[in-house]
Amino acid sequence: MTENELLALLTLQRIPNLGDASIKKLIRHTGSAEALFNEKKVNLLRIDGIGTYKIKELHEGAHKKAAAEELKFIRDNDLKYCAYTDSDYPDRLKHCIDGPILLFKRGNMDFSNRRMLSIVGTRKVTAHGIAQTQKLIEELAVLNPIIISGFAYGVDITAHRAAVQHNLQTIGVVAHGLNQIYPKTHKKYMEAVEKNGGFISDFWSSDPFDRKNFLRRNRIIAGMSEATIVIESAEKGGSLVTADIANSYNREVFAMPGRPGDKQSTGCNNLIKRQKAHLMTSAADIIYMLNWNLKEEVATVQKKLFAELSKEEEQLYDFLNKNGKEELDFIALNCNFPTHKTASLLLNMEIKGVIRPLPGKRFELA
Repeated sequence: MTENELLALLTLQRIPNLGDASIKKLIRHTGSAEALFNEKKVNLLRIDGIGTYKIKELHEGAHKKAAAEELKFIRDNDLKYCAYTDSDYPDRLKHCIDGPILLFKRGNMDFSNRRMLSIVGTRKVTAHGIAQTQKLIEELAVLNPIIISGFAYGVDITAHRAAVQHNLQTIGVVAHGLNQIYPKTHKKYMEAVEKNGGFISDFWSSDPFDRKNFLRRNRIIAGMSEATIVIESAEKGGSLVTADIANSYNREVFAMPGRPGDKQSTGCNNLIKRQKAHLMTSAADIIYMLNWNLKEEVATVQKKLFAELSKEEEQLYDFLNKNGKEELDFIALNCNFPTHKTASLLLNMEIKGVIRPLPGKRFELA
């Protein structure tokens, strides 16, 4: 992308009456953002859905001046960026009509991984919610998904930290420019997140933090992902908004159920009750509903059995070798492992080609 094209895109971002969808429509007509500013007004007005109101500030000098200042900030701080037409722009976000025309990035991220999951939830997460988030990411770790969240209190930061712990790429989508961080108490986690992924935003450095920015931020969280997972939510909350946006993009939504009467589970239970989310109790539910084909991993990992099995996996192997087909809970009970840990170990063994799953959460040697 040329610097002139970037300046034109920045200018378009600053025009208050133009949204991302309208800007894309205009660029489709002119071929580029730079060419748009040289197009005759009468030709632009012929475009369906584009009226005088939307383009009346197109040539307002203040917008170009502000764009030039932001461009200087980008250059001075070596900020990474990508346009919606670039190859390094998140692929799924390209298919969202209101996806940002520009994204600003900081860190070490790679969007080529097709397995992207957003994990969101309440800021007032319970001990149970923390445990469920950590357990879920532990179970998913063997599949190497990218974990996306909003770097906020509660479920968000729990998901980021768990992803880092398991060496998964994690991306924080923030509701402000990349020259700041919110909440400030999470600054201590920034280095680890940037090393294992990073941060993205479509806000400028001159945009102050404002809670009204969350809605705009949430469309990126939902749009980048194959599925959105809600761990805990009260009856109202930003994570429910993210779930609604994901549904509008025809993406899968999962919710962790809770006991009736638990305040922080009301939102999740309502999503499930109203058929706006699949009920999820473990990573297996996600893998099944998303039809993730584990044969892809099996094809790249040779069956070296004990040479690649941990002592705990060897114990499960010996049990199945002796007893044949058995259910998950029975395996866990007899091998003295928690059920969630057993599920994670079995999933890892499945990818290694050692075992295969059967209906009814049963397993046997491959």
